[in-house]
Amino acid sequence: MQTPWPVHGIGPDALGVNLRSRSLALTQGMALLALLGMTVGMPAAARGVSPYLPMGMSPDMDRKIQRVLALGGKTVMRKPIPAAVVLEALPRACKSDEALCAEVRAYLQRYMKKSGVTHARVTAAVVDGDSSSAQPNAHGVDVNDAWEARVGGYYQWNDYVLISAGAIASDDEVIPTGSLLSLGTDYAQLDIGYRDHWLSPLNDSSSLISTEAPTMPSVTLSNYKPISRLGIGYEVFAAEMSKQENLPTLDGLGVTSGKPRLAGMQGSVSPAEGLGFALSRVTQYGGGSPDGGTLSDFRKALIGSNSPTQLSEFGNRVASLTSSIIFPGKTPFAVHMEYAGEDNAYAGNYRLGATNMSVGIDFPQLWQNFDVTYEVSEWQNAWYVHHVYRDGLVNREHVIGHWFGDQRVFGDAIGGQSHSLRAGWRSPSGRYWQATYRTMSLDEAWRVAGPEVGYDTFQSLRLDVSMDVRGFAVDAGVQVGQDVFGDSFARLQASVDFAQPGPRGGGRSSYSESSESDWSKTQVFVDVGANYGSVKKIFGVDIPVVRTDSEVTPHIAFGARRNVSRRSDFGVRLELDRLDDNNLISLRALDYRFRFNPKLAVNVFGGAARYDFGLPAYGYYYGAGVQYMDILPGWDLSLDARHHEKLGRDKTLPSDPPITPDRTRLFFDADGIAVYLSRRL
Repeated sequence: MQTPWPVHGIGPDALGVNLRSRSLALTQGMALLALLGMTVGMPAAARGVSPYLPMGMSPDMDRKIQRVLALGGKTVMRKPIPAAVVLEALPRACKSDEALCAEVRAYLQRYMKKSGVTHARVTAAVVDGDSSSAQPNAHGVDVNDAWEARVGGYYQWNDYVLISAGAIASDDEVIPTGSLLSLGTDYAQLDIGYRDHWLSPLNDSSSLISTEAPTMPSVTLSNYKPISRLGIGYEVFAAEMSKQENLPTLDGLGVTSGKPRLAGMQGSVSPAEGLGFALSRVTQYGGGSPDGGTLSDFRKALIGSNSPTQLSEFGNRVASLTSSIIFPGKTPFAVHMEYAGEDNAYAGNYRLGATNMSVGIDFPQLWQNFDVTYEVSEWQNAWYVHHVYRDGLVNREHVIGHWFGDQRVFGDAIGGQSHSLRAGWRSPSGRYWQATYRTMSLDEAWRVAGPEVGYDTFQSLRLDVSMDVRGFAVDAGVQVGQDVFGDSFARLQASVDFAQPGPRGGGRSSYSESSESDWSKTQVFVDVGANYGSVKKIFGVDIPVVRTDSEVTPHIAFGARRNVSRRSDFGVRLELDRLDDNNLISLRALDYRFRFNPKLAVNVFGGAARYDFGLPAYGYYYGAGVQYMDILPGWDLSLDARHHEKLGRDKTLPSDPPITPDRTRLFFDADGIAVYLSRRL
């Protein structure tokens, strides 16, 4: 099939960026982003720009796209997804599921013309209940909105210039989401306009920035074609938030109002198919009087660090480490992780402060025509609140990150947990049924100070059915639930996409396991053994550090790994231990094994850990080990040295040591040696 993004020779100067624009925000962003683009080594030949798939498409097509990417070995570390990435995933996906491949290929045809309408989705709903809370990841649309419309189209000026027009409208407002000008190539695409940003591989949540709030105007430079064998990807953007009150003046002595800036970046690597790691950062800054939005400020927002004093603190920063690994085979699945933090803690800018840990597992083809996705998030207090930027990371009265931020009293620094479970089934007639259950609870024990509010448990159950009617995508659904304030909501809705007809339902999937051995070898295993270790407690500068006595405790783990080369394996692992009578849960986001021969291997690993000391304390986790394989058929013997560094949380419980100016948090270091047997399943 001919690609809509042809290959032509082009140099960086062909971007045609006008750096003398009168718009201050666009000039500052474009100047730095174009400069960064010049530093990206592009080959002599490069493809043009790619349009983006809409976020918030029908459940049916959204699931098909996810399956194609998983079967094609494409990890998605950020969104929206360029259509070119899906197109590149099709050849490998077609080897596993020809029927799925044909339907997605037909859908992509609407992006492969000189111009066209990509989506024109209109939703009408009958609503009931007292709740007015926001629907998760819906660009600010509330559960009591009676209608919604999402439209998008494009005009391809040439290979390197694309004009897109779009909007999202509801009861309350109209936002031109998807309206942007795209210039450049596959290695450096510049987007100017209302472009979404989602810096996470998870599908139900993104801690830094997501589609929870309405889209902001921004300037973005990114690539959709990976660079070098490491699969390097990048995205840098400058955005303008809505007007906020109580912003700090530049001298730190007063307050004013204005529109804060938002600077964001992500760097990612994909050293093998189906394997991705990323580092992301978002900084809210400026907006005061005088404006403070200079090019120097933007650069500092991207790569600078805060001073410990409030008067000289530059901005409100959040950062995250993410990973995504696809495990192919008879039952393919993917594991996504995100470890995010507000500002930094202890010593050094690399340690994250108040954390949010999210983990997801996705089975795009669990059994015949069934699929299941489960995601869990646990966050400490102080998320989306800030002592300088009083409104925090908010745009048009909605938190820009994880949807839990809109389910509480505004500005309440409180921790909690959320869970989401999504299950789908494609019937023999081609209809796709999907059930989504979300629940979220806030824990009063996290609150240091603030409003005395009693919260209920948030719950939402939604059932959707997607079908093809005369070639048009039609969806119907019902949703019921209760928000954290005890108010209920109920929706009965129907949607129709009036864009050009898409593929008709193909009935049952034709999925079969790929025959490529290097890609298909996945091992699932269970570890059982013992850990010998101790915990160091760091409670304050004037409080003596306490090291507990070393003890032997049981060690249990569950993991998966797959081959990426003749001698190398990558995987993930969940480890369960108990130290000093407290639970210790360790997550290996990176679990690398090198095999010297059929019997001997070494491994290195890293990730994050949770220590349950009254409330969960989070921090980094890493180590190394040696493994003797097949000590018995199907059994491996391993010895690991492990270190958990500065697992921390705020002092919020009455039993915690008192808060002092020099130490408001508890920290724990845990060291151990684990000996265990692994049983391959």
